[in-house]
Amino acid sequence: MSRSQLAPGVEVVAVPGRGLAVRTAEGEFLSVRTSDEDEDALLSRLSGTTTAGEPDNELDRIVRAFEGAGYLADGPRSPRWPADRRDIRLLGDPVLTEPLAALLRALGAEPTRPAPDGTADDLPADEPAAVVWCLDGPVPDELWDAADRLPERGIAWLRCHREGWQAYVEPLAAAPGDVTSAHVRARRLAATPAHRELAAYWSGPRTSGAPVHLTAPAAGLLAALLADDLSRWATGAPDTGDLPARRRLRRVDLRTLTVTEHPVLPVPDVARIPEKAG
Repeated sequence: MSRSQLAPGVEVVAVPGRGLAVRTAEGEFLSVRTSDEDEDALLSRLSGTTTAGEPDNELDRIVRAFEGAGYLADGPRSPRWPADRRDIRLLGDPVLTEPLAALLRALGAEPTRPAPDGTADDLPADEPAAVVWCLDGPVPDELWDAADRLPERGIAWLRCHREGWQAYVEPLAAAPGDVTSAHVRARRLAATPAHRELAAYWSGPRTSGAPVHLTAPAAGLLAALLADDLSRWATGAPDTGDLPARRRLRRVDLRTLTVTEHPVLPVPDVARIPEKAG
């Protein structure tokens, strides 16, 4: 067999008196039955430091079992960022766009920030691969309406914003029919009995006390979530978690840095009511 290596996040541990156990990427422990096989030889194979030597049917069977369970690395660990998706345009508040830009550059993208604060006039006239808009506050009415049409031009569209101590990372939209910011607003209004209050909060004016300041860890977490979404879209890496990334709204508690995921679907167009004759 060819060289084998455990997938990222998968580890094998020797348990005193009980043999080997595999710790899965989800954090679960499973026993490994090796019969009378040399455990050191198996660990050497799974570490990727040796290739198969003399045929060993039982050892090969165990390694194939790891492969069948998805515990072996499949190809390169970090797919390269494709050249045609490197141009990422960042709009909004520097407290979020600066750490995001640093993460994207480290991953192989080429982010640019044409303006320090996002306005509707900042939307690109050219064709970047993606536009990310980050706001350190609520989204004013109609601010993102034009940007919601970016997927129709083949431009991926990702955004986040803060409402008090809560921040929202919306799903990436990359094609017509994906979830837009208008869809998220409509779904959130429909899901709360305080829809009038929420709509008034978005529209303003709002009276606030001491301001909420994004800490570096909170800004870093939001930037990391956005960068991970962009990286998976650009490289075609599979989704993680229970919800598809393109149908997932994430709510971040900025006090505890707790992330919760909520399903969100596009809102279908509503047909006009026919006018009554006469």
